[in-house]
Amino acid sequence: MHPAFATRSGTAVPIWFVTDATWPALRHALDAPARSFADASGFEPKPAQCLLLPGAGGISGVLFGLEPAGKPPGDPFLAGRLPALLPAGTYRFGNSPPDSRLAALAFALGSYRFARYRKAEAKEIRLELPEGVDGAELSRIVEAVALARDLVNTPANDLGPAELEAAARALGARHGAAVRTIVGEALLAENLPLIHAVGRASCHAPRLIDLTWGDAAAPKVTIVGKGVTFDTGGLDIKPESAMLIMKKDMGGAASALALAHMVMDRGLKLRLRVLVPAVENAISGSAFRPLDIYPSRNGLSVEIGNTDAEGRLVLADALALADEEAPELVFDLATLTGAARVALGPDLPPFYTEDDALAAELLACAAVENDPLWRMPLWRGYEPMLESKIADIKSTGTGGFAGSITAALFLRKFVAAAKSWAHFDVYAWTPAAKPGRPEGGECQAARALYALLASRYDH
Repeated sequence: MHPAFATRSGTAVPIWFVTDATWPALRHALDAPARSFADASGFEPKPAQCLLLPGAGGISGVLFGLEPAGKPPGDPFLAGRLPALLPAGTYRFGNSPPDSRLAALAFALGSYRFARYRKAEAKEIRLELPEGVDGAELSRIVEAVALARDLVNTPANDLGPAELEAAARALGARHGAAVRTIVGEALLAENLPLIHAVGRASCHAPRLIDLTWGDAAAPKVTIVGKGVTFDTGGLDIKPESAMLIMKKDMGGAASALALAHMVMDRGLKLRLRVLVPAVENAISGSAFRPLDIYPSRNGLSVEIGNTDAEGRLVLADALALADEEAPELVFDLATLTGAARVALGPDLPPFYTEDDALAAELLACAAVENDPLWRMPLWRGYEPMLESKIADIKSTGTGGFAGSITAALFLRKFVAAAKSWAHFDVYAWTPAAKPGRPEGGECQAARALYALLASRYDH
């Protein structure tokens, strides 16, 4: 079980969730000293208001405010604020929040600290799992999210393509998966020219990481994760403000590996494949250039519109490779466009698919898991924006409009045989801390996708 969780001991401090409607009865149920302390402290049951009630041996209980009754439901991750508010100790839910499972998950996710380079405060806070909540299931989810956050938070001087490969190999070894890599000039020999073109300018050799797990006869599910370990923008170099957090440009790969951990740890009845094109988009004499033309794995010639739109290029080769097996499902996760952030902000990733049933199922899973997603249209009317006069397709759209949609339309050209495909344009970063989501690297879409896969293949 994850260290954030504890087995029942009978000594855990209760946390009482309070709304304006439940506060009078709960206040009356407190013993006289606790009630007097709450009154003297001026406690009001406002969202995330926290009060530690004193007792003979220390803390007798914790009051924690939720959204007022009669208003739309608040953030189901609000309990994720608690680890920052509580002293070290073991706690339990004294009453039930609206969703005990999500509250317990948020508590554990809110305990996350990235401590590779600086010691985190030594404060051990643990939660006794609520009745009926599956500790093994929550633990694998928390482990997966922590894996993704750790990878995204690690700076590029310690996480290049080779280190991302090492992380995939460690995960594969843990679960008995096979991992193969194609590195450097071998990418050309094995017909992955776009991955090579993007990564060749770096002193860190580009590669394709290929992880497979499960029964070869089981339904095939392939996850493709964008693994650009740092993105300067290439010759179309980014300004300083845009380059600052580009260590997170491998956030799609991090989320793909997190999803893989959840799938393999649960033992879902599928054949999993994870493809991560891992490159650094650097600048040197061998960097690819605007208006260069390269072949792609599926035979389409691609004219480069902008070297800062490199993610779709490496994904194109990986998707074409994935498609050759005609899998039942192909998902790609990528920190792909600023346009998606302009449209929906950092917390709500758009996704694209032509499978209406899959989209409905994804949205339902996203709502249940509090892993937000929003469907955007693969609007064919914008395909002319990708036309090139001298190649089969241009990598970026003309006119500056609909950047996230045209990127998805570009990727669609490389998926033909798969039964269903969905593209997720994630941000993989929390700019300001939120309940259960510390500032920094974030795992997006993976929990919703895991819920969907579990509902289909856990039998």
